[in-house]
Amino acid sequence: MHRSAVSTFVIAAVLSAAQASFAPWAPAQSTDDGLADAAGWQPAVKGNDAPASSPYNAPPADAQPLPNQQSYAAATQSPAPAASPYQQPPSAAQAITPTPVDSPTHAQVTKGPGTLPNDHGQVWREYDITPYTIRNESTQHPEQAIVDWILRETGYEAWHSTPVGLLSADRKVLRCYHTPQMQAIVAEIVDRFISAKAQNHGFGLRIMTLKNPNWRTRALPLMTSIPVQSPGVQGWIMAREDGAILLADLRQRTDFREHSTAQELVLNGQTSVVTTVRPLPYVKGVIPTRTTWPGYQPDMGSIDEGFTLEFSPLVSTDATTTDAVVKLRLSQVEKMIPVQLEIPSAIAPNQKAQVDVPQLTMLQMHERFRWPTDHVLLLSIGVVATPGPEKSNPIVDVLPLPKTAPRADALLMVESRGATATSAPAAGGTGATGAPQTAARRPQTFHGRY
Repeated sequence: MHRSAVSTFVIAAVLSAAQASFAPWAPAQSTDDGLADAAGWQPAVKGNDAPASSPYNAPPADAQPLPNQQSYAAATQSPAPAASPYQQPPSAAQAITPTPVDSPTHAQVTKGPGTLPNDHGQVWREYDITPYTIRNESTQHPEQAIVDWILRETGYEAWHSTPVGLLSADRKVLRCYHTPQMQAIVAEIVDRFISAKAQNHGFGLRIMTLKNPNWRTRALPLMTSIPVQSPGVQGWIMAREDGAILLADLRQRTDFREHSTAQELVLNGQTSVVTTVRPLPYVKGVIPTRTTWPGYQPDMGSIDEGFTLEFSPLVSTDATTTDAVVKLRLSQVEKMIPVQLEIPSAIAPNQKAQVDVPQLTMLQMHERFRWPTDHVLLLSIGVVATPGPEKSNPIVDVLPLPKTAPRADALLMVESRGATATSAPAAGGTGATGAPQTAARRPQTFHGRY
C-alpha cells in the first residue's frame, strides 16, 4: 500500500510538470472548440498566427530594435491598402510593353529592276495550245502533258539555272521565257501535239510472258536490235508484217500468256497506265494489349504485288518517228518467312505468336525509246517475276512439293494503229469522201441536264 501511494504521487508530479511546461504555448482563450480533446488540450497556434506571448519570441528588456525591425513594425501597424497595385488594371501610362526580341536574320532581298533579265538574249513567247486541249476535254489538265514532254526534251535543270527561264501553261496558252535556241525546241514539241497528222494517232500495247526465253531462236532473224540503257532489258524493232508473224508464232506455244487486252489503245500525247497490282495482306508484327485476351493483337501490313506500266507516246509532226517513255514497276512476293515471337502472359507464360517477313523481288525501269512509226517495238524485260497470278493446276497444287515464285520472260510489244478516230464529215460531204474536220466539236443536241 505504501509503495502504491508513492507511485501515484510520482505520476501526479510528472503530469503537473508537463502541464506547466506547455502552459506558455496555450492562448488565454481559444475559439476552436473542435480541436479540443478529452484531456482539455487546445492548439496554441491557430492558422498561421503567432502566439500572443512566448518566452522564445519575447525580446530582452534592454534590447534595442534594429532598423529593419522598426520598418517592419511600422509596416505591420499601418493599415493595409484597399487594393494591391498588382490587382489594379494598369493605366495607359503604366501599360506593359513587350520586350523586343531580335528577329532572325535573312538573306538580303531586293525588289530587283522590275523586268525579266535578258543577259543571254532571252525572249518571251506564247504558244496557242487549244487545238490539243480542246480534243482532251475529259482530262483535267491536258496542258501538263505538253509541259512534261518539254522538260523531258530540254532537261529540268535548264529552267532552274542560268540563263533565267520561265515555263507556264494553262488550257489555252503556254508561256515560255528563254533563249531563242530553247524556244525552237519548245516550238517543235508544241507542234507535235497540235499537228493535224498526229492528232488521232494511236498505239496498241501487248504485255506477254513466256516461261522459256528460247523464243528468240526463231524470232531473231525477224528483228533488229536497238540500244537500251536499262540493265537486263533488250529491245528490237521489226516491220509490221514480221511482227504479225512473230505474234502468231508465240501464241502457238503452251507457255504463252497475254496480260493485256487487244483493245489497249494509247492516243498520241497522252499517258496510259496499265496495272495488275493487288494487295497482299500479312502479319508484320504484334501489338501488346493488356485488356483483351490473349494479351496482344496482330499488326497487319499489306504489299502491292503485280506490275504497273506507264506508257507516253509522242509522234513527230509528219508522223514518221515516234518517241515514247516507258516506266515499269514490278514487285512479287517470293515467299513469307515465318518468325515466332514470345508473348508471355499471366495465363500462358509460354505463349508465342507468328509474324511473317516477306521476301520480295522488285524491278523498275524508266527509259525513253525512239523508232520509226511504221515499225513494231518489242522489249524484253528478262526472266522476272510474272506480272500476274499463275493459272491454277489442280494436279500439282495438291501435291506436297516445294513451290517457288513463278518466273517468266516478260515482253512488251508496241504497234502503231495510225489514225484511230476521225471527226464527223463536213456539211455536204458524202460518207468517207467528205472532207474531214480537224479539231471540230459536235454540235450540242441537248439542253440542260438532259
